Amino acid sequence: MNYNADGGLAVDIKTNPKGSDRSAPVTTRPGDDAFTGAIGRLVRLARAKRGMTRRQLAQGSGASERYLAQIEGGQGNPSVIILRSIAQALDVPIIELIPRPNGRSAAMTHILDLLGRLPLDELPAIAALIESRAKEDVADTASNRARRIALVGLRGAGKSTLGKQLAERLGCPFIELDRLVEQSYGARIPDLIEMAGLATFRRYERICLERVIDEHAAEVIATAGGIVSNTETYALLLRRTHTVWIKARPQEHMSRVMEQGDFRPMAQNREAMADLVAILDARRADYARAQVELDTSGDTVDASFAKLEAIVASCLHGAEQ
Repeated sequence: MNYNADGGLAVDIKTNPKGSDRSAPVTTRPGDDAFTGAIGRLVRLARAKRGMTRRQLAQGSGASERYLAQIEGGQGNPSVIILRSIAQALDVPIIELIPRPNGRSAAMTHILDLLGRLPLDELPAIAALIESRAKEDVADTASNRARRIALVGLRGAGKSTLGKQLAERLGCPFIELDRLVEQSYGARIPDLIEMAGLATFRRYERICLERVIDEHAAEVIATAGGIVSNTETYALLLRRTHTVWIKARPQEHMSRVMEQGDFRPMAQNREAMADLVAILDARRADYARAQVELDTSGDTVDASFAKLEAIVASCLHGAEQ
């Protein structure tokens, strides 16, 4: 069994159902189908964002692959217990798997609810407070990033290759966060996740990121593609580094991984490209939060590095002003 913190590309292989497949029967009402369909989309999105196959989610949650397929397809009616198990396996709060009005986040819904309770004449003062806080955060971010560069994106984008060259050019350390996690835990990432779970890996990832930020004012960090799935860790990365999203066309991501000698994406997997596209789509909005983007599609390594060097020079120049 292969686990990959950067985003497994293996398509789901059907196995015999196991675990709890049914919740208590209920009387359906108008809108229930839309609600269960929305739950299915949230589960599917969360799974794709973390690069997990349905088999991996089944093993982590105790639900069968067959039942998970029904849930993701909108035909399942999961109980709260099953949904909690799925959320725990995905390492997300269960609220993230519950559809919310107008697609607003739980925090935003809560904020709007609180604002709705305030007298109208107090709203201008609240708006001014929020605006001043936002300005303070922007100023703090510019100084806190120092000369740290972080590269995010899916495997095969070129993070390691370009990151090493950039670190040499800048005369600073090059740090692959996954390797640091392996050193800290004492096992390879696949073994770590299999033995201790994805939540433990994400915890070590956060600890290691905090450490390298504290230790270096100038560095180049290559992250795992799935770092965006942990909201707090990714927020830390965005605040404390100049973050560059290295991206490419899905076909190039796949071919580059194959060229690196990793044939797992295609092993017993006729739908690997569809799975890869799903992961990219699920993470696209988070990757887009990076300070800048670099598309390496169709470029040689030298051409991509020249673009990256120019982008980073602009970022560092802007931060020093």
